[in-house]
Amino acid sequence: MYTLDGAYSLIIMTSQKLICARDPYGFRPLCYGKTPDGVYIAASETCALSAVGADFIREIEPGEILVFSKDGIVSKKEHTNKRARKFCIFEYIYFSRPDSVIGGISVHKSRIRAGEILAEEHPIEADLVIGAPDSGIDAAIGFSQQSKIPYGLGLIKNKYIGRTFIAPSQILRTDSVRIKLSAIESSIKGKRVVLVDDSIVRGNTTKHVIKILRSAGAKEVHVRISSPPFLHPCYYGTDIDSEKHLVANGRTTEQIAEIIGADSLGFFPVQRLNELTDGGGYCSACFDGNYPTEIPDESTKNKFDQRLSELNKR
Repeated sequence: MYTLDGAYSLIIMTSQKLICARDPYGFRPLCYGKTPDGVYIAASETCALSAVGADFIREIEPGEILVFSKDGIVSKKEHTNKRARKFCIFEYIYFSRPDSVIGGISVHKSRIRAGEILAEEHPIEADLVIGAPDSGIDAAIGFSQQSKIPYGLGLIKNKYIGRTFIAPSQILRTDSVRIKLSAIESSIKGKRVVLVDDSIVRGNTTKHVIKILRSAGAKEVHVRISSPPFLHPCYYGTDIDSEKHLVANGRTTEQIAEIIGADSLGFFPVQRLNELTDGGGYCSACFDGNYPTEIPDESTKNKFDQRLSELNKR
């Protein structure tokens, strides 16, 4: 458990045992439950338990090893350390499903709160609040509730297209967004629109979404992001690129707004991230650079990026 210094949640199954293990920092979620007929289920999120009719029992603790066998359940906690807990804050902002509960906190309610904070920190006069499907919708509802600006449906998502920010090349990301989203012209034409999304990584996707809204007749487009600016790469499983590819790195908010074509731009304040959780114990290194472990040699990541670039050119 201490040899692997990083993020992992493992489920190992043999014919005799089911073994669950979560890294001592607890970067990623892991939980287990039980069906009415006595079958134990282990999964990353509580929503998966609900999907198969299992009742949630509890989360596997950071550093805990849980062994299921014919002899019962054995918990090994030699590697647990509550002070070392560094759960990925981006799980609340983007990765986890809204109907999951992580660390005793509803992901949906956490995102609603993020939208409320955005409205407090970056107020704007507008006619309509819309969310970028699907990860921006909960925060958009919170923004609407706090600002009293009506919430509406402005973008439609093609449900057969996956998450675009993890596509391996910019050409693929742009093509995916073009197919993935379309605007409802009758909802946004002639209106001052607040577009709420979960993040801006490279900026190209957001830029294209704004173009879609303006082509549909939006009078103004004000962008509000329910995460702080991405300034640093992630080494714990989130595909946040090297700093040179992050649009927020070395630029002001006004400069980013100009690049993406927004009338205004507001990010979630990094100092208020604790309000989305139980007050602490999270990793926000991609926003503030405070890595909980020693980060690997950057040249290793560069070699991987170089190989991807070579493949993308073919």
